[in-house]
Amino acid sequence: MKDSNGIGDDRSTATDGGTTRSPFEAISDVEETRRDRYRKRYETYVYAPLSIIWDDWRARIGIAIIAFYVLVGTLGVYLIEPTSNLDGSAFIQPFETWEHPLGTDRMGRDLLADAVHSTRPMLIMMISGGLFTVSLGTAIGAVAGYKGGITDTVLNSITDVFINIPGLPLVIVLSVMFEPRHPVMVGILLSVAAWAGLARAIRSQVLTIRMESFTESARAMDIPTSRIIRKDVLPHLMPYLVINLMNAIRNIIFSAVGLYFLGVLPFEDQNWGITLYAAYDQGAHYRPGAIHWLLIPMVAIIGISIGLILLGQSLDRVFNPRVRARHENGGGEVDPEEDVDTDNTGMIKQV
Repeated sequence: MKDSNGIGDDRSTATDGGTTRSPFEAISDVEETRRDRYRKRYETYVYAPLSIIWDDWRARIGIAIIAFYVLVGTLGVYLIEPTSNLDGSAFIQPFETWEHPLGTDRMGRDLLADAVHSTRPMLIMMISGGLFTVSLGTAIGAVAGYKGGITDTVLNSITDVFINIPGLPLVIVLSVMFEPRHPVMVGILLSVAAWAGLARAIRSQVLTIRMESFTESARAMDIPTSRIIRKDVLPHLMPYLVINLMNAIRNIIFSAVGLYFLGVLPFEDQNWGITLYAAYDQGAHYRPGAIHWLLIPMVAIIGISIGLILLGQSLDRVFNPRVRARHENGGGEVDPEEDVDTDNTGMIKQV
């Protein structure tokens, strides 16, 4: 139709074979093939994350460090035999002989083999404890913040109880009661009260997200709550969750090493905390010829902590929609500081 000025009116409806077609109906002239769908999924879930990670020097260094520890804890235990007493002379210095590259301790145990076989149980503790903290804290915080009402009241009360319980005394009491020996159980025990603070923070953020227009639209369309939380809420929390996962893993390292050093946890598998305890007990901190016995587990702890920090600082960019869109569209290398900055809590500040 045209108005009196002869200008076409876009609001008119088009008919095709007697069927009225809505002016808001969008019809694509190109049919999307299965190959196109696979390509988009590849660009979204594989190419863009890997490209973002590769463009960040922190991610490259952090992944290299973590990969080294994983290889040591998986393949290294099969390449290097476990050590035992009198494998060599006492207090052989590092790089003094090829047979014992990192030296030996007071009992003649090879410190290289000791460090390699200590890595695997520590990795298991870290992963189990970190996943337990983030999974439980996220589940309780997201459900409480989104559902509200009596559900929020009950879950919030449980969270308050665990927040107000002193973490260290609780862990010590539970360690004495249950005497956990498997690394998975030790990791869960060390994080038994750590999830509460994360749950409270997640709840406060979900309370804001649930008022956004996209979540209200999803509720208006009767989309199930579980799907809304999974598809709409959690993606906005991923940078925060990644940072907290790395922090939880680091806390497990320090807690485990500290409690083993104090003799609270039962000595089962060899790990860095037990090595530190033995070195300190034998006076390695004041004997120059034994200082390497104390330094090797300390370097191992510091190294994996640095790797986790660098990896956590870089992974939050993977979940930044602005950075992902630029990489998915074939954008060039992006300065890590150009698109995103963090406040060391995982919350992204766009600049």
